[in-house]
Amino acid sequence: MTNESSAAQIVILNGAPRSGKSSIAKAIQEQFEGPWMNLGVDAYNGMTPDRYLPGIGLRPGGERPDLEEVVPFFYAALYESIAIHAGLGLNVVADLGHHDAYSQPLGILADCARRLEGLPVLFVGVRCPIDVIMKRREVVVPGRETLYARANDAETIPQAVARWQEEVHIPGIYDLELDTSVLTPTECAEAIRHQLDTGIPDPSAFERIAEAR
Repeated sequence: MTNESSAAQIVILNGAPRSGKSSIAKAIQEQFEGPWMNLGVDAYNGMTPDRYLPGIGLRPGGERPDLEEVVPFFYAALYESIAIHAGLGLNVVADLGHHDAYSQPLGILADCARRLEGLPVLFVGVRCPIDVIMKRREVVVPGRETLYARANDAETIPQAVARWQEEVHIPGIYDLELDTSVLTPTECAEAIRHQLDTGIPDPSAFERIAEAR
């Protein structure tokens, strides 16, 4: 692995499903200079065997303890790949939904942060009010017709959606936070570009998370 001065940039977008992470990642790829490789949840789950899905997209609530033993290894492999890409000079944007609400705490985020030690990582919290997320879940996305829980007569907001909203931003340590209900993907990308140009805070969010016990 190369040192920080010669490594490329890494942007980790963390938020609930339908909060707008994928759109921001696409805007970064389209607008930023140089190659920006998207190593997010969709890309990783695309190469995950069906029987292990939703893989790293396993939602909060401890509903699939049978999958939990492999999820930390999936995350570890993904983050090691991110480190290799950046070390070779390839910028990386990864849209993910980190949480620790499994049947028992797994400490995945801290482990992932330690795997990027010495590399320039901007950790971005992508926030969106739950009412806006619910409206977005009603929009049919080709190939994802059954992926997102929707409201029904029994519950205005599905428990799975509420759990994502509660758990994904714990511990809430970020270098930058964006609200996609008021910012477009392009505006979010510009805010990220500005933060990268200004400099990642010292210590960075990932450094603080990695040091936490």
